[in-house]
Amino acid sequence: ESDARRGGGRKRGAGPGPGDGPGAAGWCCLVLWLPACVAAHGFRIHDYLYFQVLSPGDIRYIFTATPAKDFGGIFHTRYEQIHLVPAEPPEACGELSNGFFIQDQIALVERGGCSFLSKTRVVQEHGGRAVIISDNAVDNDSFYVEMIQDSTQRTADIPALFLLGRDGYMIRRSLEQHGLPWAIISIPVNVTSIPTFELLQPPWTFW
Repeated sequence: ESDARRGGGRKRGAGPGPGDGPGAAGWCCLVLWLPACVAAHGFRIHDYLYFQVLSPGDIRYIFTATPAKDFGGIFHTRYEQIHLVPAEPPEACGELSNGFFIQDQIALVERGGCSFLSKTRVVQEHGGRAVIISDNAVDNDSFYVEMIQDSTQRTADIPALFLLGRDGYMIRRSLEQHGLPWAIISIPVNVTSIPTFELLQPPWTFW
């Protein structure tokens, strides 16, 4: 089953979506298993989750992603430094030629070819700790697709996040320009603890 048109979506900067009622903040604290609600608010706000690229330096920005709606795991801890490895092949619908480098790291995957759940399971089977699936529309800088379960009744245990196509493209392009096999990221990031003047956002998008 293709992931091409599964689920709805939300524009970057849009208000709370379904389920973001008055109790949403408390729910976020619960699912993240964090000791302080103040910290949890910064990790996940209205179904957004944040990560920061630490290297390469030219894309050292804080990126916004959205967790899968009804499959996958959650982040029980923060990874201060972990590799974000572009999958080969990018759609990750089968065996990965660079699967060895994804083990214990996070995979960057492109949308298309198979369901979001299938991609997540492939990364999980290669030992990945999470998967970030970027849209295959490289000009998409504002619309988040809601990743939902497919019809196979399978499950996945690792976190799965959706990333804007423009963001995914710019990360991969930077790695290619520098001849690097992966980026180094911190995830999830507590944006409420970062001073506004240090909150570096990708200049090609807006919050």
